[in-house]
Amino acid sequence: MHSKCFLALRRMTVLCVMALLTLGVSSAHAHTVVRDVEYASVDGISLRLDLYLPKPIPEHPVPLVIWVHGGGWRAGSKDNTYAPETLGDDYAVASIDYRLSGIETFPAQIHDVKAAVRWLRAHASDYGFDPERFGAWGSSAGGHLVALLGVSCGNPDLEGTVGGNLDQSSCVQAVCDFYGPTDLLSLLKQRGIASVRRPMAEDLLVGGPVEELADLARLASPITHVSSDSPPFLIMHGSDDPVVPLAQSVDFDIALRALGIDSTLRIIDGAGHGFPRSELVPVKPFFDRFLLPSSESR
Repeated sequence: MHSKCFLALRRMTVLCVMALLTLGVSSAHAHTVVRDVEYASVDGISLRLDLYLPKPIPEHPVPLVIWVHGGGWRAGSKDNTYAPETLGDDYAVASIDYRLSGIETFPAQIHDVKAAVRWLRAHASDYGFDPERFGAWGSSAGGHLVALLGVSCGNPDLEGTVGGNLDQSSCVQAVCDFYGPTDLLSLLKQRGIASVRRPMAEDLLVGGPVEELADLARLASPITHVSSDSPPFLIMHGSDDPVVPLAQSVDFDIALRALGIDSTLRIIDGAGHGFPRSELVPVKPFFDRFLLPSSESR
C-alpha cells in the first residue's frame, strides 16, 4: 500500500513539473530536467541547481549524485555536466552552482555546496530520491569541493548556515573526485615550476597567497580532514596533469587508505588536466557498489 501511494504521489509530482515547461523544464537522455531551482540566497545572489530525474518514474526512491563543476573556483557553471548520461536512469542527479572566488572567497564555496546537500535532503521526498543514499562527483575545482564535502561531515568550521535546513545532514555516502586539489599548501612545490605568475587559482580562492594564509589553506585542503569516518572514494587523475599534479591525488589516496577508507586511485596514462569520456567507465560501477542495491538496477 505504501509503495502504491508513493508511486502515485511521485507521478503527480513529476507530471506537474513536466507541465511547467515555461519555467525551464525540459527532457534530455533518460531524465526529466528541472532547471534553475533555487536552493539558497546569499546577499542577493540566488544559488541554483538543476535536477535530472529518472524516467520512467521509478517505484522506489532512487539514489542522488550531486555534480559540482570545475573552473578553478572562478569560472564554470552547473550547465557543464556529463553526470546524467554517465549514470543513466538508476540515479537522480543534481548539478549545482556555487559562489565563485571573484564573488566571495573560501569558505563560501564549501558552505554553498553543503547548503545544496541539506536542501536536497530536505526536499528528497518531493523529487523521489533517497536521502540516505547521496553521492558527490566533481572535476578539478569541483573535485576539490566534493572531496572536501566528503571528509568534512559534521565539521562546524566548514558547515556554514547558508540556506538554512540546519536540521539536515550534509554528509554524503560516496565521492568521485576527478583530479581535484587536495593539499593547497603543496601545490606550487609539486608543480615544479621555478617561477609562476601569481596569483594562482588557489590564491584567489583563499583571498591571497596560500603560504601567507596557511591556516585557511589547511582548512580548505581535503587532506587535512581525512578521518576513519570518511566515505569511500574513487579518485581519477591524468598522469601528465600540469595544472593539478598527480601527487595531489596520490597523497590523498594514501591518507584515506591509511585510515581504512575504501579508496581507489585510477591513473589515466598520458592524460593531462582531463581525459576522454571513454575513461568514465568506472564511475557508475563505483556508485552502484555503494549507493545502488543490485535488485534496483534497471
